[in-house]
Amino acid sequence: MEPIALAVIGGTGVYKLAALDDVQTHDVETIYGAPSGPVRVGLLNGQRVAFLARHGEGHSIPPHKINYRANLAALKQLGATRVLALNTVGGITDNFGPRVLACPDQLIDYTWGRISTLSEEAGSEVLHVDFGHPYTPSFRAKVLAAAKAKGVVMQDGGCYGATQGPRLETNAEIARMRRDGCDLVGMTGMPEAGLARELGLEYACLAIVANWAAGCGEAEEITMAEVLANVEAASAGLPTLVGELAKG
Repeated sequence: MEPIALAVIGGTGVYKLAALDDVQTHDVETIYGAPSGPVRVGLLNGQRVAFLARHGEGHSIPPHKINYRANLAALKQLGATRVLALNTVGGITDNFGPRVLACPDQLIDYTWGRISTLSEEAGSEVLHVDFGHPYTPSFRAKVLAAAKAKGVVMQDGGCYGATQGPRLETNAEIARMRRDGCDLVGMTGMPEAGLARELGLEYACLAIVANWAAGCGEAEEITMAEVLANVEAASAGLPTLVGELAKG
């Protein structure tokens, strides 16, 4: 099987990579079950790039029901070694307002009840991976370099707080997250990042800020129309960025 230069996992509002040519569809089964949907593999700037919609291509899977293990295992089975995770998030602190692209360097996990390790089944190896830097530093550097090379404005760093969902957070919960040091809030950052580390995949997050989190900014109510419009605007440079990153 030909190697895959880059695998991309799309979040809310990003259900395909339209820039891919010669797309082949792979329905993959893993030891953890089926992923969220088919993996689309195509060419971008002459490089093989894989794409998987985290919530399914029709956004039918809520955050707590995603089979994160199967998603990552499917990409690895197809030959991926590097995963760029696109996460639609809310902004908490001043530098992370709507339509900002950010490449966070830290995270805090507030989720519960999700299968969060490859060590879940009886008899499986007990894995104690180093997770001090939850996103692969060398891969993060390449994401930032690709953005700079293509003129895509990106916020370097920040802390992603992963919440349970699918409901949005209360004002008090966001205030607590701000005190904890979170800059961004999303629902799918974990256990995905931890599982990627256990699988030995290089992994980085590209956070797409769709709205201010509860109690931040001026909007009193967050609407899906607003979220999707902001995601579309912030994602305009993604094909160019992914194509540059796939080069190596």
